[in-house]
Amino acid sequence: MALTTIDPGAALVVIDLQKGIVSAHPDAAVVERAAQLAKEFRRYGLPVVLVNVTGRAPGRTEARWGGGGAFPAGWADLVDELDVQPTDNLITKRRRSAFHDTGLDTLLRDLNVTQVVLAGISTSSGVESTARSASDHGYHVVVATDAVSDPDIDSHRHSIERVFPKIGETATTNEIIEKAAR
Repeated sequence: MALTTIDPGAALVVIDLQKGIVSAHPDAAVVERAAQLAKEFRRYGLPVVLVNVTGRAPGRTEARWGGGGAFPAGWADLVDELDVQPTDNLITKRRRSAFHDTGLDTLLRDLNVTQVVLAGISTSSGVESTARSASDHGYHVVVATDAVSDPDIDSHRHSIERVFPKIGETATTNEIIEKAAR
């Protein structure tokens, strides 16, 4: 579904744009657009939530994403392009969804957020899991289609074309910024 509005209670949630992931799946355009969204949300006084991942779900090791072992130093640091500000909210997750065991829902409710705008990596994993959880928690979900990326183009396309329209709205970065300005 196309974007209809940006709620006065909107928040930007940027998923996993951290040095370890971006270096493995570089997409400068996605990083640039997510940074642009963050800058504009800050300008309009809307919350910015930056999410990184530092762990893995327990269980069968052969089924784990990202392989086994510890992450290297600096792996979870957010990319410099996001220009982290003191007003930003930082969430660290250990699962695919930014809602699972993180306090994100409590933070958003405390900020009177009704709508989440999502950007980040990976479309079919962290972004989709967070979008589904946001919808399940009752938030109006918007995915910035040109500010998400996936190492698997077929999975990316499936999420954009089939999954996200069922659980929320989709729009480009420019469309979101135009609606936020009104």
